[in-house]
Amino acid sequence: MEPSGATRVVILGGGAAGLFAAISAAEYGADVTVIEKNPFCGKKLNITGKGRCNITNACDIDTFLQNVPVNPRFLYRALTEFLPSDTVDFFESHGVPTKVERGRRVFPVSDRARDVTDCLVRTAKESGVRILQGTGISLVIGDGAVKGITAVCGGRRETFACECVILATGGASYPLTGSTGDGYKLAEQAGHTVVAPKASLVPLVSSDPLCKACMGLSLRNVGVSFERGGKKLYEEQGEMLFTHFGVTGPVVLSASAHLRNGYPATMHIDMKPALDEKTLDDRLLREFSAHINKDLRNCMNTLLPAGLIQPFLDKYGIAGEQKVHSITKEERKKLAASLKNIELTITGTRPIAEAIITSGGVAVTEVDPRTMQSKKLSGLFFAGELLDVDAYTGGYNLQIAFSTGRLAGHASAMYSETE
Repeated sequence: MEPSGATRVVILGGGAAGLFAAISAAEYGADVTVIEKNPFCGKKLNITGKGRCNITNACDIDTFLQNVPVNPRFLYRALTEFLPSDTVDFFESHGVPTKVERGRRVFPVSDRARDVTDCLVRTAKESGVRILQGTGISLVIGDGAVKGITAVCGGRRETFACECVILATGGASYPLTGSTGDGYKLAEQAGHTVVAPKASLVPLVSSDPLCKACMGLSLRNVGVSFERGGKKLYEEQGEMLFTHFGVTGPVVLSASAHLRNGYPATMHIDMKPALDEKTLDDRLLREFSAHINKDLRNCMNTLLPAGLIQPFLDKYGIAGEQKVHSITKEERKKLAASLKNIELTITGTRPIAEAIITSGGVAVTEVDPRTMQSKKLSGLFFAGELLDVDAYTGGYNLQIAFSTGRLAGHASAMYSETE
């Protein structure tokens, strides 16, 4: 079905969800204006994936939904309408070749997030989308429907008349990129419930001296697990980083989404996840036999990164200056057990401003999953992180932005108050 005339659509937010909604609405013939508070679009998009932009995850829908801990079923329609493979096809066909890395993560071949942003902005403009710098102030509402939006653009207050408004302003993470919670206020103006935002995919805090002593040290291919009250909450293998406040890195950020029900929690780090304790003990025995007259600290460089050796020995009260030949069988087994289980007490998270994404947002029970349209106010749509859905790291959150943006864009272009 084609729209009966050019529906006027105003989109608040020029990030991944907003730009994709704009492209999708324009594709269906809508008259589209994007209002972005930053001087340029995609400021947050440009820093995702450490500036490389993990645009999606090359998996099927069932696997995808297993990686969405909050309201996954709400996304089913959006994902079936626009799959991860569709995202890859879109960027490939618009001059951004992609590649798949570990964990099915999809990146641009160039490893440049800006190429993704430039592609979206270029495609939007080529589709006739107008992009203005400004900040949305309030919705114009009449007869139970959106009639427009008032914004401050270029220092002037201006009202944009339209049939549809798409809110794609992001959450409350990384506020310096423009995600300052503006969309929550507009959603509440329309009568929506906003689930209190909190940090998700966020670094974790620990006061263990090991963290500060190892600040800046990155660990690769380690096993991590988290538990609270004897219940295991998360387990993964991958990369992490020690900081002055605790720990961060991919496996830590993903773990934070599982720890949302409170702290403290215990983190376990397995430095040798490929070896069981018996095999590791046999390896220690061989290492010690080859360096029998060395100090312990000087023969551990094949077992631990140099920067971790002394902090590790200090944590477990193991004398690094003792000669290897003096180490007893019991001491060697303790060393093996400690290498398999470095324990840290996690006391909380860093502030929401440091989170990659926000958990919480517009309650999805008040949004039609078939269109992303508000059930409270006709002509109001939502896309992206503003909604109360979030996923683990690995490209899932950007795919949610693209899929919900696509659905909201198409539905808004097809919209008429009489339907």
